[in-house]
Amino acid sequence: MSAIEIEQLGKSFGAVEVLRDVNIEIASGEFVVLVGPSGCGKSTLLRMIAGLEEQTTGEIRIGGRVVDEMPAKSRDIAMVFQSYALYPHMSVADNMSFALRLAKVPRQEIVSRVKAAAEILGLQDLLGRMPRQLSGGQRQRVAMGRAIVRDPSAFLFDEPLSNLDAKLRVKMRAEIKKLHQRLGRTSIYVTHDQTEAMTLADRIVVLNKGRIEQIGTPSELYENPANLFVASFIGSPEMNLVRGRVESGAFIAEQGLRLPLPKEAGIGNRQGVVYGIRPQHIAVGGSHAKARIQVVEPTGEAQEITLTADGVDLMAEIREQPPFKPDQEVNLEILVHKVHLFDTQSGTRIN
Repeated sequence: MSAIEIEQLGKSFGAVEVLRDVNIEIASGEFVVLVGPSGCGKSTLLRMIAGLEEQTTGEIRIGGRVVDEMPAKSRDIAMVFQSYALYPHMSVADNMSFALRLAKVPRQEIVSRVKAAAEILGLQDLLGRMPRQLSGGQRQRVAMGRAIVRDPSAFLFDEPLSNLDAKLRVKMRAEIKKLHQRLGRTSIYVTHDQTEAMTLADRIVVLNKGRIEQIGTPSELYENPANLFVASFIGSPEMNLVRGRVESGAFIAEQGLRLPLPKEAGIGNRQGVVYGIRPQHIAVGGSHAKARIQVVEPTGEAQEITLTADGVDLMAEIREQPPFKPDQEVNLEILVHKVHLFDTQSGTRIN
């Protein structure tokens, strides 16, 4: 296992700056997820760690060694890509063992490593099959097996589940997590899916426009987002964000809606405030606001309800309540201790 340290890393393509001043310390055996919207630089960062892309500035250390000038094959890492990249004319066993054969690893050791990886991934009965005879999930497991047999100090995953359907993605997420728990290798995983990030990661690195917005555990990012970007990106359904001001101990939206503030907020009268409350932290049946239901979306375990209160659109996720109907009037209760306040101009958290 190896710790991975990234210090003041930057990447430019000509005049276009893709990444700037990236600093991350990943402990040996840790599972870190890089998450952010398309174009934020997360895959470029992963490729630089792998040695597939040169950095413009900064330093990368793997296991305490500076690897900036080291070729990818010498960095003792294995990468699992979005595309399975399996050789169509080779069997599963041959695909998994190809890199070992190139490295002239003894045949008996190759057989042993392939067998061990196949047992971990449930591929024992598929070793003789060709890629065309496999499902998408099986092909992805073969790609993971090809990485495992190399016995690297670290695994890098570049959106490995994006080609799978929703049900299979859930299953493969669980398999990747079990794999990490079993092997204990340092792992870096890239995704744009915040649900994948929340379920897989020991820590999450949120990237936006080439910069790190926040690093923390899934619960830290959910409970204490550092700014508006993280607040809106992490959590599903998305956090309600309402613009307004703080006046006389209450929040007043631009449309006039009054909403309660936490007693410990400690914020005096202030213009340019964004009030954040997650849909899970709005209840029906309280006294904080009156609202009219616009849309009801049953999810089986809950109802996601779009409401309008004094011209402000809100989303609530309600559980263990009778079905609601469009145009129904309800009273809302805000879980006040879960309220987040942000500065409108800078986006930073202020409570």
